[in-house]
Amino acid sequence: MKQLFPLHGIVTVLNTPFTRDDTIDFNALKKNVNEALNAGVAGFLVPAMASELYKLSVIERLNMVATVVETVDCRVPVIAGAGETDLSKSKNILRSYLDIGCKNVLFQIPYKNEEQFKSNFMELAALDPEMIMLQDWDASGYGLADELICDLFENVRAFRCLKIETVPAGIKYSRILELTEGKLNISGGWAVSQMIEGLTRGVHAFMPTGMHYIYTSIYRLFEEGKSKEAEKLFQQILPVLAFSNQHLDISIHFFKRLLYRQGIYSTPNVREPILSFDKVHREISDKHIELIMQLEEAIKA
Repeated sequence: MKQLFPLHGIVTVLNTPFTRDDTIDFNALKKNVNEALNAGVAGFLVPAMASELYKLSVIERLNMVATVVETVDCRVPVIAGAGETDLSKSKNILRSYLDIGCKNVLFQIPYKNEEQFKSNFMELAALDPEMIMLQDWDASGYGLADELICDLFENVRAFRCLKIETVPAGIKYSRILELTEGKLNISGGWAVSQMIEGLTRGVHAFMPTGMHYIYTSIYRLFEEGKSKEAEKLFQQILPVLAFSNQHLDISIHFFKRLLYRQGIYSTPNVREPILSFDKVHREISDKHIELIMQLEEAIKA
């Protein structure tokens, strides 16, 4: 019988904090994890695209996952991102995650055709992680076929979570939930600007970066049946999302700047190559950051 994975709420995708000499600031990473836990998040995903994944060495990725696992101490699930363009590299890093005790993993598999995708999925699944989350990402289309998703779900016990990041996402949320009778855990990622729609459609979790208290409050209010209050709070951050979601690089710059202003990260530094974040970006972001900090202080109070 297919087991349900209890991933309900906000799952924070962690930005990678860097020191002034471009090494990972593990103290800042722990501080961010603890802040998110205090806000009531349901889990963590690390490293992922918002973590500047492909600029991190394998050792850095492993050290990040190990740090988060240790800091969380089994309070919520930690999902390790095994995204690689090469299958052998994915298998090696997946083995390493399992060796350090992280049994929950995200598969981000390049798609050439269905046969290749399914073969790669099965080879990774054979390494026996406890829980598999599959990334269904397509910035310009509808992503993986429903039939393929359902086939993998029915035949791979560990495949319990699907992170849908397609355009559009809403209809696919509903279709997959219906096809799997609500048993496949569905998360929304980049489509967080459609968070209220996703929750209305029955999405189990959302995977944003930053704004821990705001996102957890929106989710909690909605789950408590206070949809008007949830929508009111969500509407207050829509200008922030419109700015930050214009490009992944802008989002990384913005949320690192927020974490820096909140005193959680010691620098807002990013790694090159990345889109520039110029004076106009900084001026706009600082106005949004003031709003976020006011909202979160009010929520904490």
